[in-house]
Amino acid sequence: MKGRNYREPKGKPYTRVEYIHGPPTPKISKFIMGDPKGTYEYKVTLISQSQVQIRHNALEAARIAANKVLTEALGESGYLLHIRVYPHIVLRENKMIATAGADRLQEGMRRAFGKPIGRAARVKNNQELIDVYIGAGNVKIAQRALEECSKKLPMPCRIVVEKIAEAPKAVEA
Repeated sequence: MKGRNYREPKGKPYTRVEYIHGPPTPKISKFIMGDPKGTYEYKVTLISQSQVQIRHNALEAARIAANKVLTEALGESGYLLHIRVYPHIVLRENKMIATAGADRLQEGMRRAFGKPIGRAARVKNNQELIDVYIGAGNVKIAQRALEECSKKLPMPCRIVVEKIAEAPKAVEA
């Protein structure tokens, strides 16, 4: 099946993994990349502009694309990349045989639960998908990384740059 068949969020989301034998594991290997202990001045965010389901392999492709741009420009410790969505929904497919003589081999709509073929994350309109925390001089690099990342996703996205407010210092009495 193609990814466009699962793009529209139709029906109830199916997340009950305990009833499926051999549920697929998400292909996303890391959700936080870079240096989590660093200090950053800016947060660059990728935000969805429509309600859609994103398959787990599309999320992994977007993560790889963004990480490649960031590591080539800044190295391993000049940024923090955080994937904000998790693919909970199990996608199923009821395979039908469409050849001659197949009427004796399949059940049709009887027992049409389907076999698990992948996972997806259901995303709402204006939901944050990916955050990149970055230093002051590297905002353009983070924007370019998220532009490359958005090309791998099945909906239009926008990029928002925010300055991180410093935590207020404790007043000594």
